[in-house]
Order: sequence, then structure tokens, then C-alpha cells
Amino acid sequence: MLPVTIEEEMRSSYLAYAMSVIVSRALPDVRDGLKPVHRRILYSMRESGFTHDKPYRKSARAVGDVMGKYHPHGDSSIYDAMVRMAQSWSMRVKLIDGQGNFGSVDGDSPAAMRYTEARLARAASFLLDDIDRDTVDFQPNYDESEQEPQILPAAFPNLLINGASGIAVGMATNIPPHNPGEIIDATLAMIERPDMTLDDLLQYVPGPDFPTGGTILGRAGIRSAFETGRGSVIIRARAEIEELRRDRKAIIITEIPYQVNKATLQERIADLVRSKQVEGIADIRDESDRSGMRIVIEIKRDATPEVVLNQLYRFTQLQTSFGVNMLALDGGQPRLMGLKEVLEAFIRFREEVILRRARFDLNKARDRGHLLVGLVIAVANIDAVIALIRAAPDAATARAALMERAWDAGDISPLLALIHDEGNVVVDGRVHLTEAQARGILELRLQRLTGLERDKIQQELSEVATRINELLEIIASRPRRLEVMRNELATVRAEIATPRATDIADYAGDQTDESLIEPGQMVVTITREGFIKRTPLDIFRAQNRGGRGRTAAGRRGDDIIIRSFNAHTHQWVLFFSSGGKAYREKVWRLPEASPTAKGRALVNLLPDLGEDSITAVLPLPQDEDLWENLHLVFATASGNVRRNRLSDFRNIRSSGLIAMKLDEGDRLIGVATCREGQDVFLGTRNARCIRFQITDETLRVFAGRGSSGVRGIRLAEGDEVNSLCVLGHVDATVEERAAYLRIANARRRAENAAQNGDEAETVPENATMDEEETSTDLALPPERVAELEAAEEILLIVSNAGFGRRSSAYDYRVSGRGGQGINNMSFPTARRGNAVVATLPVLAGTDVMLVTDAGRLIRLPVDQIRIMSRQASGVTLFRLNDTEEVTSVFPVMDDGSDEDDAADANEVSGDGEDGAAPPAGADTDADD
Repeated sequence: MLPVTIEEEMRSSYLAYAMSVIVSRALPDVRDGLKPVHRRILYSMRESGFTHDKPYRKSARAVGDVMGKYHPHGDSSIYDAMVRMAQSWSMRVKLIDGQGNFGSVDGDSPAAMRYTEARLARAASFLLDDIDRDTVDFQPNYDESEQEPQILPAAFPNLLINGASGIAVGMATNIPPHNPGEIIDATLAMIERPDMTLDDLLQYVPGPDFPTGGTILGRAGIRSAFETGRGSVIIRARAEIEELRRDRKAIIITEIPYQVNKATLQERIADLVRSKQVEGIADIRDESDRSGMRIVIEIKRDATPEVVLNQLYRFTQLQTSFGVNMLALDGGQPRLMGLKEVLEAFIRFREEVILRRARFDLNKARDRGHLLVGLVIAVANIDAVIALIRAAPDAATARAALMERAWDAGDISPLLALIHDEGNVVVDGRVHLTEAQARGILELRLQRLTGLERDKIQQELSEVATRINELLEIIASRPRRLEVMRNELATVRAEIATPRATDIADYAGDQTDESLIEPGQMVVTITREGFIKRTPLDIFRAQNRGGRGRTAAGRRGDDIIIRSFNAHTHQWVLFFSSGGKAYREKVWRLPEASPTAKGRALVNLLPDLGEDSITAVLPLPQDEDLWENLHLVFATASGNVRRNRLSDFRNIRSSGLIAMKLDEGDRLIGVATCREGQDVFLGTRNARCIRFQITDETLRVFAGRGSSGVRGIRLAEGDEVNSLCVLGHVDATVEERAAYLRIANARRRAENAAQNGDEAETVPENATMDEEETSTDLALPPERVAELEAAEEILLIVSNAGFGRRSSAYDYRVSGRGGQGINNMSFPTARRGNAVVATLPVLAGTDVMLVTDAGRLIRLPVDQIRIMSRQASGVTLFRLNDTEEVTSVFPVMDDGSDEDDAADANEVSGDGEDGAAPPAGADTDADD
């Protein structure tokens, strides 16, 4: 007994176990690309005669032979390995031809081995051919009752073509499959040019080729794997977007990534839909059949298929990463190899196989040639041979007599040299036969003595001599061996080459959902009942003022549009609720719908909204770099205002963020972006307004979001603020602004006079004039007029009766915060309407939209609206029905409408009514 420390014993025993697992179980050999279990299955089936040209045999019989002779493990592990070699979605080139249920890509288990049948596939024969010609070494099986090959004489690089995966002790391998034609082409190129670089090989093998198809994204991972043996390859399913029927599209998946379970994939998609992590999916069904795979994912009408598909790539196995780890046994040792190293190892092995086969065939040819020499000698001396045999009492005596006698060699001497026969030595033209030759002569049949048969013996001897010469050339010349290898590879390629199944696409990184959305302008509308939608702006065609408009939205009952705005698809939008919370969403995430659709409920878009309603919406600048220098100004219906940094609202969780503390009964009416030094303009429903500058003294920046703000305007009883806008501040005295307005108004009156029958400016007799409206004799120099004109802003004021006007912002003096303000519009008794709907700045050359409580909408150029004084009641902008009122007004950008729309500017669309709008500058309802 020898004492051994437990540490040493554990170390040595564990290392022995680890090496046993590595070499004898988990890792494939670089030469034939097989693990021991696969090698034993293929060899056993060949030995049992289950080849591709024989009938199918029960799988249980093949498994029993493997288990009883070569692989002393459980039958289930052998059958599982056998099943995988018969699955077309697991192997790039199948090695087993199975009949019956061998599982499915859905993860279904194969039928029991007693029900299925199998035989070797045609490709397996190329791995086993010449195994009985001393091409590889054999070893005893587990009980030394049989011999099994240590390796198979593979005729093609099976390791790369079919790949391999396995987990050993402390190491693992994961080699992807490749296209057989490409790999063989690369091998042929390597034989011609052993100094090929990786870039040269990539011309033949662009990347892995998975049996399930799909698309490989990017080439960096492929290059890393081919160069170092390690890399990550991104595989994406093959999907297309089809239109099933009108307004309904579907994502059709025809190929999935390698080693992905189709049934599990569909369950994962269903789970994402139930948890609302992926929205926009209406239905999912599997329409796969014998013709191929087809998974149909039906998309909701208001969802974007490209976005849904991108989310599925992100959250499901429709896009996976294949971690390449090209670890294999080379010379019995685990080695991490790249593409070139694997091909070099295969070429070395295959050359050795050809060399050993040539030596084996040479020995066989020499043995045959030796016998043929004896037959030729016997035929040449046939009478003497027959006499000797007849005189011998038995076969042994006859054999001895044949060997003792020296026979006439005749012309056999050149043949002996040709076949390199060392058994027969010619002396003085005579030769002695060997024992093998004597036995052959005694076994010679009489029919071989005919003239024809004698010629055949001579011909065969010549052919053997030629064959021996070829084999000697193969053994002596490496170029000749490589030529044989090329010819055999070309033969294999013709049998197993197939078109590439996996595409390779350039890939810069993960695509964001937003990158899939086509940029464009959208009209976003929100109804009183909380429905929201977005509609492409170019659907709405510009009309002249006074037209009938078109239907803007379908309504439920008495639901009306309360808010509309124009925004870019990639803009952020802040939503402010009646409870003082802020939510953030991209415009493209809002549901897209037609002009007549009702849209989608906001409570579904913002699940944490609860019973609150959205009272203010703010589209943010598309360039987020501008956010650092911007502030937000809040205004409530009660007249309170507050200023915060926009950065306070950069990170808003899905459940919302407290934006402003509101007093009981108060609500937000508007939020706008602003900068230090600009002016805040507040307009009320009862036509009062106030303008004050944004400074730290008048309106400081609040540090938190929990404040209710400070008073912006003092309201009369029953009045409320309904308009908030931010204007540029111009340093001009009261006299300068009054003088400029006098000059500008005179010019505008002259321009209006040139128009036919335009509406006159209406000012009630009881309208009060502010101190700034008194006349002044101040004369402004031309350069100051030009300076004020460049900085002038124009406001649009619209009443609920569809009347409106434009006025210069200079008409509104800058005062202190918290005052009662000044008059914004007058309401003549002759006209319907007694409330201001909106006051907003507009630019020349742009359009505005007016929306009514009946769901009608009109878009008209602001240039058709006259610029009047602050006291004027305006002109007719929208011809309304008796009970209809304007509820929303907002500006729009360039509509991109066709130029010939001008010819159809008076066309009525969307509401089913006909009517013609009067020409620009004329209105029959005007007060002259």
C-alpha cells in the first residue's frame, strides 16, 4: 500500500476523467468531423449492410448493434444521435436516411426506434469508402471482441459542412454548418494555393450556411470566427410583409434561425402580446405544411408592421446569436482553429488516407501480379505441368514438384521487372515457382487453358503492371496525390453540393423602431372622450377661406375634437393630464388612422392615465440638443403660470411623472417651450389677454415640479385662460410701436383697397381704447421701420362663430405679470359668437386648420386672412351650421399638396354636402 494525498488523487483522477470526456465523448475530430458515437453508428450500419442502396431497416436493430458492439451506453443516447443525423433542419448534409417520424422543427420527439427505419445516406458513403483498405487505424472495442476505426477516411470536410456542438469538461465546441459546395471549392483552392490568406478564402466561403436558412447580419463576426476560431454570428429569420386584405397586413415568416424551436417561438410571441410588451399583433397562426414553413402574424390596422417586426427581432428568437467556437481534436489534443487551419488539417489527413490506400492497393496488386506470373509460366509450359501433376500421388507432392523444377521463363522477365516481383528470380532463362504460385496453378480451372483465357491472363497481367506503376507514382509524388484528392473532391461535390440557404447582409447594428418609420408630417387629433390618432398631413388639401371643409374625424355620439396639432413622426410629444401628470411618447407610436376614423383611446396608449384626461399636449423640438437651453412655461385655466427647465422632463417613466400641482377645479390649458427674455402671451375666453416678459424677476425658474405656480393674469368672474403662446421680445417704446403700426396699417389698407369687396374692419362703438392706441406724431426713420418690420410677429385670433383676423403683436403692450390685461377681440351684436377660441402666432405663407364640434375641418392659407387692429372682430373663416362652433385652431407646415389643387380649392369633400366658397377677399356675411 502506498499513501497518496487526497489532493493529488483528486487532481489526477479528475484530469483523467476530463480527458476521457474530451477525447471520447464531447469533441469531434477535425479529420472526419464526428464524435465517437456518430462514428460508431455509421461504421456499424455499414458493417450490417444498411447502406444507401439497400432497403430500410428498423432503427432498433441499428441501435442494438451499436450498443452491443461498440458503444456501451444507453440506447436513448445512441438513438438521439442517430435521429439528429437524419434531420434535415439539423444537418446541412444528412448522413442518415430515415423513414418515419424523426421529429420536427417544432421540437416534437421522434417516434420510438421500434417504429422508425433507417439506412445510411449517400453522403455517408463518402465518409466510409475505403475504410477496409488500411486507410485508417483500428482499435479494440470496449470488450476487445471487435475492432472499430479510430477515425473514418472522410472524403470531404464534414466538420465544416455539418458543424458540431458539444460540452466537455472545462471546454465546449460550437461549429456552425457551411455550404458543402463552398467548402469543397475552398479545399480545392487550398490544394492549388497553400499560401492562401483569409481574404482569399472568404471569396469561396462567405460565411456559415444553416440548413434552416435565414439571414446572417454583418460580416465582422464571420471574419473573427474564421480567423481566430471564435466569433458571434447574428442570425435573423426571413420575414416579409404581405397585405392580406384591405387595410390589414401580416408578417409572413418562412425561415427561422438555426436550432430555434418553432412552437416555442410562437408561444413566446403570444406571451409578449398578452403582456403588452409587443403591441399591434391581432393574431398568430402556423400555416406550415409539406411545401415549407409559413408563420402568419396578423397586424392590427393602426400598427406599423415594420415596427412590430423589429420588436419581434428584439424580444424573440426571430433574431439570435450563434456563438462560434471552433474547437476540435487535432492529433488527439483539443485545439481552437480557424477556417484555414481546419482545411489544412483535412488536406493533411486526406493525403495520408490516399497514401495508405495506395500502399494497400500496391501490395494487393503485387500479390495478384505474382500469381499471374505463375499462371503465365504454367500456360507456357502446360504439357509439362499437366504431366507433372498427373504423375504426383497427391496435391502436396504436385505442389513440391512444381516448386522444385526450374521452368522456362520465356518472355516473362520484362513482366517480372514491371511488377517488381521479388519472389521469382530468373537464372539462365529459367525460374522457380513460389508456393503461392504453385497453389494457384493447382487451383487453375481447365477452361483457363483455352486460347481466349490465356490471352485474358496476359492482358490482366499487363493491367496489373500498369496499376502498380500508377500506385508507385502516387506513393512517390505528392503532386500526384493532390491530383487524386482533387478528382475525388470534385466527384463528392457533384453529389452533395446544394445552393446556399442562408443569405448574408450588411449590418451596422440594431435597428431602432424609429429608424423604420418614414419621416413625415402628421396631424394629431384628440377628442373630448379621449380618442387620439395621427393622419398624414398631405391628405388635407388647402382651400380658400369660407369653404365647407372636410370631415376630420368620426365621432361617437356627441364626442368632439378638442385638440389638434401638427408634428413630425420622429418628434417627442409630452402629454399633460388633468391630474397634473406628464407622459411622453413619439408621434410615430400614436395610432395612424384615416381622416374619418375615430382613433384609439388614450387610456390604451397611456395605461396609467386612469380617470384623468389629457388637457395639454406639447410637441418637443426634434433636435434634442436644443432641449438644454429651453424651458417649459405652464398655464392653467385659472390664470396661473410656472416655468421649469425642459430637462426636468427628459426621463419620464411609462407610468407618468408629476408635472404641476393644480388647485382644486383647475386644469392645464397649455404648455410651451421658451427661453429667457421672451414674452408670455395669455389669452382668455372672454377676449382678455396679457403679455409679459420672461425674466427671473417676473417668472423665475421653479426648481421642482410640485408647485402650482404664480398668477399670470387676473380673471373676471366666469372667465378662463384658453390660449398660451410665447412671443419674441422687442425693445421698442410705446411711441415707436404706435408709429410703426400707423405706418404698417396705412400700407395694409392700401393693399386691401386693391382687392374686390374685401371685408371691412368692424369695431363696436362702445369699444374702449387703451392708452397706447392714442395717436402719435412720432416719425420713425426708414431703418428703424425696417428693423421693427423684421421682428414683427402676427397673431391669429379666432372666435367660436368662425370669424377671425390677424393682428400685429405690436398691438399688444408688454406689461407686468398678474394684471387684468387688455381687450383681445370685439363681438358685434350683429354677429353670432361671444368667445375667443384661440390666439396663436402664425407665419406668412403657412396654413391653419379650424376644427368644429361637428367633426368638420378646414385648412386655409393665413395670407387670405386680413391683418386688422386688436379691436376688430375679423372676417368669416369658416361657414358654420346654426348650432356648430369652432373648437380648435392650429397652424400647419408645408402640406406638399399638388399644384393643381388650386383649381379645386372650392371643392367640398368628406361631409357629403355641396357648396361653393366665395372668392378670397369677399364674404356675404361681412359687416361693411
